[in-house]
Amino acid sequence: MPSSRTSSESTGAARFVPQRAGWAALRSAAADCRGCDLYRDATQTVFGEGPIRASRLMMVGEMPGDREDAEGRVFVGPAGRLLDKALSAAGISRDEVYLTNAVKHFRFSLRGKRRIHEQPRRSEVLACFPWLREEIRVVKPELVVVLGAVAAKALLGPSFKLTEHRGEVLEHDGLRVGVTVHPSAVVRAENFGEALDAFVADLKALKKSL
Repeated sequence: MPSSRTSSESTGAARFVPQRAGWAALRSAAADCRGCDLYRDATQTVFGEGPIRASRLMMVGEMPGDREDAEGRVFVGPAGRLLDKALSAAGISRDEVYLTNAVKHFRFSLRGKRRIHEQPRRSEVLACFPWLREEIRVVKPELVVVLGAVAAKALLGPSFKLTEHRGEVLEHDGLRVGVTVHPSAVVRAENFGEALDAFVADLKALKKSL
């Protein structure tokens, strides 16, 4: 089970996390989390979703985007649609995957009326870590796949270099952790076709480790 790497948890989400709670109680408690300042501007907490205690695979992204923040569900925006496409191509059913994010509130800046995604700060990732740790405890996945650098560093430490381990499965703190890019990076890629093919290849390779 992954452990916290900093005492900053005491001023983060830890004080809002019910001890040894089930998934429903965790999700309910997370709705009232004030572990960092992101809750002030976000619409709502976006908790993970998927099969509980029956999921062999958990995927962890960065944080909710604009659509996720509005709907209260993970991976329902452009990156989510891309992930669905890649999962299907890799022979993985989304219904069999527990999906969540390292940070549960949307971080953004305003540009006119548009809300523009901003990468969460390390302090916000650390503050939110107790929720991710508890999701892992409850779901007990055989493999946790980190999607992108923010999620990778949340579980594997701030010095972790995703580019050096992409497509690999690592053993860390009692977990098997698979590494690949975030689907939003594929959406933004100049050569979309190549980026999608590489992402699907990563997912196929990681699936073989189950």
